[in-house]
Amino acid sequence: MGSAVAQCPHGITSHSTGNLGQNKLGYSSRCSKFPCQLDFARFGLLHQGSSAASSSDHSTEFGRRINAVPDMDDMFWDKVPTPLLDMVENPIHLKNLSVQELKGLASEIRSELSCIMSEKPNSLKASLAVVELTIAIHHVFHAPVDKILWDVGEQTYAHKILTGRRALMRMMRQKNGLSGFTSRFESEYDSFGTGHGCNSVSAGLGMAIARDIKGKRDRVVTVISNATTLAGQVYEAMSNAGYLDSNMIVILNDSRRSLHPKIEQEPKTSITALSSTLIKIQSSSFFKGITKRIGRGMHELAAKFDEYARGMIGPQGSTLFEELGLYYIGPVDGHNLEDLICVLQQVSSLDSMGPVLIHVITEDNHQDAECNEKIESDNPQEGMITSYDDSVSSSVQTRTYSDCLVDSLLMEAEKHKDIVLVHAGMEMEPSFQVLQETFADRFFDVGMAEQHAVTFSAGLSRGGLRPFCIIPSTFLQRAYDQVVHDVDRQKIPVRFVITSAGLVGNSGPVYCGAFDVTFMSCLPNMIVMAPSDEDELVDMVATAAQIDDRPVCFRYPRGAIVRTDHFMHPGIPLEIGKGRVLVEGKEVALLGYGAMVQNCLKAQALLSRLGIEVTVADARFCKPLDTELLTLLCENHKFLITVEEGSIGGFASHVAQFIALNGHLDGTVKVMNIRNFHFW
Repeated sequence: MGSAVAQCPHGITSHSTGNLGQNKLGYSSRCSKFPCQLDFARFGLLHQGSSAASSSDHSTEFGRRINAVPDMDDMFWDKVPTPLLDMVENPIHLKNLSVQELKGLASEIRSELSCIMSEKPNSLKASLAVVELTIAIHHVFHAPVDKILWDVGEQTYAHKILTGRRALMRMMRQKNGLSGFTSRFESEYDSFGTGHGCNSVSAGLGMAIARDIKGKRDRVVTVISNATTLAGQVYEAMSNAGYLDSNMIVILNDSRRSLHPKIEQEPKTSITALSSTLIKIQSSSFFKGITKRIGRGMHELAAKFDEYARGMIGPQGSTLFEELGLYYIGPVDGHNLEDLICVLQQVSSLDSMGPVLIHVITEDNHQDAECNEKIESDNPQEGMITSYDDSVSSSVQTRTYSDCLVDSLLMEAEKHKDIVLVHAGMEMEPSFQVLQETFADRFFDVGMAEQHAVTFSAGLSRGGLRPFCIIPSTFLQRAYDQVVHDVDRQKIPVRFVITSAGLVGNSGPVYCGAFDVTFMSCLPNMIVMAPSDEDELVDMVATAAQIDDRPVCFRYPRGAIVRTDHFMHPGIPLEIGKGRVLVEGKEVALLGYGAMVQNCLKAQALLSRLGIEVTVADARFCKPLDTELLTLLCENHKFLITVEEGSIGGFASHVAQFIALNGHLDGTVKVMNIRNFHFW
C-alpha cells in the first residue's frame, strides 16, 4: 500500500488512499472548504491477467481467445518501447500512477494506437483525441463497478487497450477479433453495446435509476461526441434525466467537428488559467452543495450567482444543457490531465448532485511533444495521421456503386430541376461530396439525424420537389417509424437510396444491412427494388425519379461495381414489378435479388463447365413481385432456388408466400433459399 498525491494547480490537491480491489465502493470523500482535499482509496498493483471479462459467462470464449494470443513480443515486434503501458493490464493499475506517469502513459497509448491503427482502414483521430480523457476516467472511476458508456466506437480504442484487450487490437474488426465498438459480450468493462451513437445517455439514465431503486452507490458515466449531438435521442434522454434528477455524469467530447463550416471556422473556445480555476471551483462539493443546502431565499440567490458565474466562462450554447436540467461544467481542456482528474474527482465525490454535463474540449490531431518527435523522425514530411489519410487517398481507387449513383443522379438532376438530395449518416462518402459541391442549394446533409431526414424529405415532397433520401441500411432502422407514418401511410413519393446494404466486410454486424428488405417490403405502399449491377442502378434511379404517387426504395452494396469500363448510359425507367431472365437453362432455376444475381451468374458459369445448364433470372423487384416470371420458373423447372443477401422475412419469404398461395407447391417444383445472413 502506497500513497500518491495528484497535484492540481491553483491549490487543489487530491489524495488517493484505501483499497479498490473490492467490488463495492468503499471509499469516502470529505471536503470542508475550497481549496479542498479529497481522500480516496488506493491500492497496489494487482496482476490479474489480460481478460477482465472472464468472470462473465458470455465472455468466457472471448477470454480464451485473448489468452491464446501469441506473446506480446511477437505481436508488436516493431513498436516503440512502452514500459508504463506494459504494466497496465486493466484499469486498476492506473490508480498506482502519478499524474506525471499518466502523462507518459498517454504518450505511449497514442504511439501504440498510431502504430496499430495505421494498418487499418478506419479513422483513429477520434480515439487519439480522447486518450487523456479515457485515462482520467479510468483513473478516477472504478469500472466495472462504476458504469462507463460510450456513444461511438471510434472513441473507444484507448478504452479497449486499458481494459485488457491490447493484445487483440491488431485483430480489430476481424474474425474472432475485437469489435470496432463496445460490446457486452467482449468485456465486462463495456457496460452497454455501442451502435450508431446517441444511445449512451438513455442507457446510462436507465442504469442510474436501477441503481437508485436497488439502493446502490455506483457511478454512471457516459461519453458523447459532437456527432452524437446531431441525434434527437440525446436531447430526449437529457430532458428526462433533468426531470428525474438522478445522479449521472455526461461528458461531451467536443472536438469541434460539425456539419457547418462556418461554426468550424469560428475562433475555438479558449481555456485560460482563470477559466481553469473557475471550472474547479464550480465543480467542487462546497460550491455545488451551497446552492442545494442554504435557505429558500438565499438558495435562489446562490443558484443565480452559480448560473451567472458558469455563464461567464461557458461557451455559447452552454445554457441549452442547463435548460434541459443538467448542471453544466466547462469547458475543460481535454488534454490537461491535472484539470480532467481534478474535475472528475470533484464531481464523483458529490452526493445528490443530479445529472451533470462536463464539456471537454479535445483536438482530433493532438499529439504530445514526444509523440511528435517520434512521428517526425519516422516521416519527416508529415505526421502519422496525415500520412495515413494520404496513403488511403493516394491508393488506386476502385469505382464503386456510390460513384455510379452520383453520376446517375447528376444526369437525372439535369432533366428534373426539382430533384433534391437529403443525406443522413455518420460520415459522408467522398462520392457524395461531388453532389454537395455541384448542387449546393439542393443538397442537405443532416448528419446522424436520420429520423429528421425522412420526415424532412416528406415535407420536401409535399412542397412539390422530388427528394432522394440517401441513408445507409442500418441507419435507416432508427428512422423506421417515420418511414411508416410520415411517408408510406400517406403515400408520399420519397425515394429512399439505401446504401451499404448486405454484408459490409470488417465493419461487423453493427453496420451489416441485413433487415432493410424485410422491413421495407412489408409496407403496403412501398415499391422495393434492388439493382444487380451498375447499369441496373442507373435505370432504377431513373425509375425512382419518375414515380410520383407513392414511395420507392432501392438498395445497393458497399464495394466495387461489376464491370471495369466506366461508360455511363442514360437511365431508362423500368416497368414496375418486372424481372428478367438472363440465362435460359433446364430443370434448375436460380432467382437472384440485387447484388446476388452476380453470384448466380458465377454459379451458372461453373455448372455449365460440368454440363449442367441452369436458368438465371434477375427479380429486380421484391415488391411488387413479377408473378408472371415466378409462374414461368415454377412451371418449367424442377428446382427453384432464390438467392438473396438479407434476413428471414425478405425476398425469399415473399416468393414462398406467392408460390404457396397460388398452388405451385402442388406441382413438381421444389423451392429452397440461399441467404447470406444465415447467422441472423
